Amino acid sequence: MLAYVIRRLLLLIPMAMGMVVVTFGLLLLIPGDPAAVLLGQDATPEAILNLRNNLGLNDPWHVRLWDYFAELLQGDMGRSIFQSQPVAEIIAGRLGATIELAVVSLVLATLIGLALGVIAAIRQGSWIDTATMLFAQLGVSMPVYWLGLLLMLLFAVQLGWLPAIGRGEPLHAAVWAAVTGRPDVLWDSITHIALPALALAANSAAIISRLVRASMLEVLREDFVRTAYAKGLRKGRVVIRHALRNALLPVLSVIGLRFGALLGGAVLTESIFAWPGLGQLTIAAISQRDLPLIQGIVLTFAIIYALVNLVVDLLYAAVDPRIRLG
Repeated sequence: MLAYVIRRLLLLIPMAMGMVVVTFGLLLLIPGDPAAVLLGQDATPEAILNLRNNLGLNDPWHVRLWDYFAELLQGDMGRSIFQSQPVAEIIAGRLGATIELAVVSLVLATLIGLALGVIAAIRQGSWIDTATMLFAQLGVSMPVYWLGLLLMLLFAVQLGWLPAIGRGEPLHAAVWAAVTGRPDVLWDSITHIALPALALAANSAAIISRLVRASMLEVLREDFVRTAYAKGLRKGRVVIRHALRNALLPVLSVIGLRFGALLGGAVLTESIFAWPGLGQLTIAAISQRDLPLIQGIVLTFAIIYALVNLVVDLLYAAVDPRIRLG
């Protein structure tokens, strides 16, 4: 197992290098000049040229790419053109908010998807099954930005139950505040994250519920399930301990993939709810043509996605003892 983990971690190096090359090539195709955007509309051509020389934007593309790799190997992701700060520091300041939103959304999507999928499977053909699959179809069809606006209009504007924008205290700090006698801080944090997390989780919950239903229906027809019922075991125990555990393998794959989708969906969700994470930062970096910052954000997302896939692969062995990672 340890050798497998080490090998997968080493594979992150060529993956990251490939991602850097692809991102760098795509950024070359983006119209607009970062120097012109930084200096404004009144800048002279001479001032723009001087700034491009200072930023190294006039160097050949292969020289710029080589310099970036050399800095990256030293742990330096470059400096933001517009914020004049190290890219790593800017990303570190925003990464926690995005991870928090993605994790909460994934937990919500998994809990809702598992519950609806199991209920639909054991009540196959009933109105509950039909209603559950209708919800799943709606969840898959609704764009995250449209659902986010609807939730904001209903719960923030019409009912006034939840705040529409912003972020409260980070959840770990809010939990600690609640432990030390300030539960209002935790409640404020939960109310701020509720709408963006729900908007981001809806699509994933719908996909997970459909997969859980299909996987459960297949497992419930297996001989070992009939044997468990023949032994007199209760239905709840058979469904949860026997059927659901064996139906989780394909679901784990989707959950791992959905985490990457949630990171991508956070770009729109954070913009709608003014959530101060990497998604909102990405929109600003693209509009400003901040090339080093865009490269750093994409590389960060790629590494996180690869690490999540590694964790999912390791969970396979924990869920199904028959699997041995070699």
